[in-house]
Amino acid sequence: MFDEHKPLEIADQGCFFAGGRYAETDDGRVILGQMYVQYQVPRTRRHPHPVVMIHGGGQTGVNFLSTPDGRRGWADYFVANGFTVYVVDQPARGRSGFFTRGYGDAARRNADAIAERFTAPEIGKRWPQAGLHTQWPGTGVAGDPAFDQFYASQVESMSDIAALERMMREAGAALLDRIGPAILLTHSQSGPFGWTIADARPQAVRAILAIEPNGAPVREVEFTGPPGWFEDGLVTRPWGITRGPLAFTPAAAAPSDLKFERQAEPDGPGLVCCWLQAGPARQLANLRGIPVLILTSEASYHAAYDHCTSRFLRQAGVEHDFVRLADVGIRGNGHMMMLEKNNLEIAAFLQKWIEAKLP
Repeated sequence: MFDEHKPLEIADQGCFFAGGRYAETDDGRVILGQMYVQYQVPRTRRHPHPVVMIHGGGQTGVNFLSTPDGRRGWADYFVANGFTVYVVDQPARGRSGFFTRGYGDAARRNADAIAERFTAPEIGKRWPQAGLHTQWPGTGVAGDPAFDQFYASQVESMSDIAALERMMREAGAALLDRIGPAILLTHSQSGPFGWTIADARPQAVRAILAIEPNGAPVREVEFTGPPGWFEDGLVTRPWGITRGPLAFTPAAAAPSDLKFERQAEPDGPGLVCCWLQAGPARQLANLRGIPVLILTSEASYHAAYDHCTSRFLRQAGVEHDFVRLADVGIRGNGHMMMLEKNNLEIAAFLQKWIEAKLP
């Protein structure tokens, strides 16, 4: 059983920037692509490998530092349990800095869109599992104190996600070059960043905890509500699970070398039809052998399609664990599970998984 009041004993803490390159802009020479990193080292280290926590779209590292209603976040939980933790702000986000002339357009969701997708999906019920959501600490809509704290933390994100993915590959690799082998914990938009960082530095990634990684493979999923629930959207991950190239075997020089086909029928009720490789599947040799967990909550929109990411990885030779929280008795969570009422129960599950895979 986890102890949510375990003392937080710090031996060292600090911050630095990883990655980044000089670029010429209308304002002269500037650095672009740098990633802010803050870290804490526990007084007693019980695990040799640090955890790098990478937030999702519209978010910053704040997601892992605390909850909107003031409880302990995942970063402090892992530090209290003997892990060194690095929390990043993606390039062009939060403390990494956003430079319009270097990064281009940015987007931000309004409060109603945030509530519908993250904090109160049970109201709109845009996907089959949405009504199962019970774990947000409050009503999940504007005017509720916890929601207002969460929405205050939302920031603009650069619109060119392919460019962001390239910067994250470089910044993530630079971070691992500096700190050594580590465990990557990704969430949502940063899911593909975990795959591409591991592709760039396979020997330095000890494990990947993919918390509802951005998907599904190849195409976006549009949520239309009943009766059909889903429609195929645009091709946004032309390399299957990423926007940019991965090292496939046999090699693929361009996305057009990869052939995909859509399932004729979904794997079960309330699930989307997956886009998977057609014919003999190319293998992701750099990811093979890295312990991987894909974790999906009961009520999130990811509950409808994370199985497709799992199927894609397995087809590409990447064995892993795909766990639905409801199947291990953790119920009612949405996409922002690290902020919800039972967030530390989920953190304890992650800790147990790490210790089983990396004793």
